[in-house]
Amino acid sequence: MKRSRVHILGASGTGTTSLARALADAWSTPHADADDYFWLPTDPPYTRKRPEAERIALMRQLFVPREAWVLSGSMLGWGESIVQECDAVVFLTLDPAERLRRLEARELRRRADAAYDRNAWETFMEWARGYDDPEFIGRSRAAHEQWLARLEQPVLRLDSSDSPAELLDRVLSWDGHGPE
Repeated sequence: MKRSRVHILGASGTGTTSLARALADAWSTPHADADDYFWLPTDPPYTRKRPEAERIALMRQLFVPREAWVLSGSMLGWGESIVQECDAVVFLTLDPAERLRRLEARELRRRADAAYDRNAWETFMEWARGYDDPEFIGRSRAAHEQWLARLEQPVLRLDSSDSPAELLDRVLSWDGHGPE
């Protein structure tokens, strides 16, 4: 795949940010993460949402005009105008048990470095477990599948149980025009 504008998304714990950073590094292009625009910078983080119009304006100011970039994270319900600027989309999936195991491991690393808010963590994990429930209201696998079906861009679907290097190789070797 040539340098372009790519959106990488999937459930929390599938490795979207890691793959996006690796792809951006391989292409020497900017990497942006949707959470950095969705949430206002706070301590602790992820407690106050940035107004939608400000998110979009900030993205358009900082990276959208560039010829190539990699954007990680879901923008379901608010970032469609940015996604329309993408050349291709990569959708990561992962077995739910492995995904939750990865989230727990990530949280253990974070707890060692910062103040720990157990209530916030438990709320997040409850939300993260809901992703694979077809009845879950909000960001879910079912909602992502419906959203992906409406896209005009080609979508590459990858199982992120593969190593980060294998995932990167599969994206780089994809022609960007249809399923792998």
